[in-house]
Amino acid sequence: MSAPPVGKPPAERVVVTGIGCVTPLGLDLASTWDAACAGRSGAGPLDRFDASDYPVKIAAQLPGDPEPSGVSKKDLRRMDPAVRYALAAAEEALAHSGLDLESVDRNRVGVGIGTGIGGITTLLENHDALQKSGPRKVSPFTIPYCISNMPGGSISIQYGLRGPNLCYVTACASGSHAIGEAARLIARGDTDVMVAGGSEAPIVGITVSGFAAMKALSVRNDAPEAASRPFDTGRDGFVLGEGAGVLILERLDRACERGAQILAEVRGFGASADGFHMVQPPSEGEGAARCMRAALADAGLAPGDIGYVNAHATSTPAGDPPEVHALREVFGEALDGIAVSATKSMTGHLLGAAGAVEAILTIQALATGQLPPTINLDDPDPDCALDHVSGKARAQQVEAALSNSFGFGGTNASLIFARVED
Repeated sequence: MSAPPVGKPPAERVVVTGIGCVTPLGLDLASTWDAACAGRSGAGPLDRFDASDYPVKIAAQLPGDPEPSGVSKKDLRRMDPAVRYALAAAEEALAHSGLDLESVDRNRVGVGIGTGIGGITTLLENHDALQKSGPRKVSPFTIPYCISNMPGGSISIQYGLRGPNLCYVTACASGSHAIGEAARLIARGDTDVMVAGGSEAPIVGITVSGFAAMKALSVRNDAPEAASRPFDTGRDGFVLGEGAGVLILERLDRACERGAQILAEVRGFGASADGFHMVQPPSEGEGAARCMRAALADAGLAPGDIGYVNAHATSTPAGDPPEVHALREVFGEALDGIAVSATKSMTGHLLGAAGAVEAILTIQALATGQLPPTINLDDPDPDCALDHVSGKARAQQVEAALSNSFGFGGTNASLIFARVED
């Protein structure tokens, strides 16, 4: 008699034990979260370069220049901002986790950092040097710092992490895909710990002018703080942002063994494609709906189990309604009892880092019982009717929450986080 088939081993449960970020709201988690709960905008006049001839003169820039420790001043000067932001967020996340890297098997600690554009500052600066002064003036660091996997690679090198080292480049879904795929690496036993998230430093002339040419950016140049207004009838585009968000993911049993503070469980992950258009979602949001259903199925949860949604909602006329339609399709009547906010109204759109930062804000909402708001929602679009958390944070404890990220190319990602009781 043949032996019975061997079943698939049960997946490991994956939890979040540390988070760190640098955002337009602050250079660490505490300042970012305080500003988000207060409903403050991180947008302002664009001063990174002379934008006087640009149609868009506003952006959501970092309020300072993060300087991760352990990196020399010389290295920081030549390091692309996307790499520097990732290192700063990872440093905070690792400290927050309490993970002792001296006592772990670093062959079982991996890195997965997403980005939409990568080291575009380095690429442009050296292209300018080439055009002005010739090839001998191009830095030997041009290629290393402009390639998209260097934010994750630099974290791996900085801390000697020798597990899987992966990069996800899926436009504005990059950070969420990085977190979801990192959780799956742990769940199937390929690694024990992952440093996962996203980093983006896109505020340069070519990016601003390119998005402006698409009519994707808000042109409320006289009122930058009011420019990002998801779900509002007056929305006219997103505000370009920058920054990074990093999570420390671990096996639940391992986190418990070392007495780690468990912030949330990565309960579900879904991914899909629209297969429809380069930059515009289908009006019914069909791809987004499939993505959210996949995350619910992966989590083993019903629509009514979700208490909060951090929407992708970018503040574009074409982008917000399809997501709302998809939410109605997936959640049905349960949607009436689900609070929804769009934190891009405060942070701006961080492209490949957006999903990671929004995952962090979602986890904070679960941990603190404070749901961050959508600001600038003065005249809600009837096509975007939801239970909006509008203007200021709402005190409400929820057990599970969904964070959406959708990107150019029709790529979608949905993450579900849940509270873990002691």
